[in-house]
Amino acid sequence: MPASILGEGGHLLGAALIRDTTTRLSCPSCGSAHVAQVLGDNGGISYVCTACGHSWS
Repeated sequence: MPASILGEGGHLLGAALIRDTTTRLSCPSCGSAHVAQVLGDNGGISYVCTACGHSWS
């Protein structure tokens, strides 16, 4: 465990940068990277493009 919150912040920033590059989604309809993850009707995960409104799971 880091001795300060600054040490923890650096660790979290590194993890966020790695996650951002490996999980980037794009809309299959328009190709936009503006994609939101939403909870589906039956508890499943779905995605919606905030640029064109296309949704998929």
